[in-house]
Amino acid sequence: MRLIQTSYKTALFACLFFLANNTQANSIACFNTNMGQFCIELFETQTPLTTANFLNYINSDAYTNGIFHRSVPGFVIQGGGFKIVDGADEKTLAPVNTFAPVTNEFKISNTRGTVAMAKLSGNPNSATSQWFVNLADNSPNLDNQNGGFTVFGRVIFDGMSVIDAIEKLPIANLGGNLTATPTIGSISSTVSTDNFVQTHHVAVTNTTGVFSEGIRSFAVDIGTGEALAVNLRLIEDNPAYVFELDPANISSLPKIPTSIATFSSGSGQLHIPSVMINASTVVKNVRMQLTDAKSFQFTLSGYE
Repeated sequence: MRLIQTSYKTALFACLFFLANNTQANSIACFNTNMGQFCIELFETQTPLTTANFLNYINSDAYTNGIFHRSVPGFVIQGGGFKIVDGADEKTLAPVNTFAPVTNEFKISNTRGTVAMAKLSGNPNSATSQWFVNLADNSPNLDNQNGGFTVFGRVIFDGMSVIDAIEKLPIANLGGNLTATPTIGSISSTVSTDNFVQTHHVAVTNTTGVFSEGIRSFAVDIGTGEALAVNLRLIEDNPAYVFELDPANISSLPKIPTSIATFSSGSGQLHIPSVMINASTVVKNVRMQLTDAKSFQFTLSGYE
């Protein structure tokens, strides 16, 4: 394993310091709910069909006024199946209109904080609109059944605090497909739409990189017809911000991403057009200077 990591680092070194290669932007979908806001980084390179499917539902407003209809504490929180609509006299709950099923793209394990597609039992290629957040490491279970459940994103920033708060809500059996629904407030003989955990709005942002929990994540073309997903880990924040390549989290991607960020071998500067650092803030023209080639360390030199 150590030899493989060293080999990857050598290849990445060649890329960064001799070929001036590029990184890819992932879309970030931020859900504004009545329990707070959380954001999902979408893995467009690894799961292009599933990501496009998810974005189609967002763009069609399928998830606007949508609810989380299933809660299994210690396992998953699930949504994407139902939304609140305006009826003749009052607001009611209706199923989300679905598109054609998407082909299964299982590649990434169902660990805590990852987001995956729900599907029908015994049919790997049956996912449509419903998706779930893994509340724990569910890889021993969900990676090994029904063709594996396709992970297409991860909750970033402090979004899991919102998901964990939903997990702690009372669960009601409302019948039909709502047998384990998280609810807000007291429920008497009838359920109000105010009792549901609902999404008011979904905003999609495209950035070159994401900085979450001390990790700057992106993809890089190493110049050999192969793309790698890599992380730069924050190792120092005083007096300067210093990042170091994390060799344990380098993985191959199925295709070369679109070129966005650049590295100058002459100046040793990595230029990143934009980095999302929280649910509402994107910093632009981030510049990072190579300061230790041996340890693959970069120091933040400026941004707008």
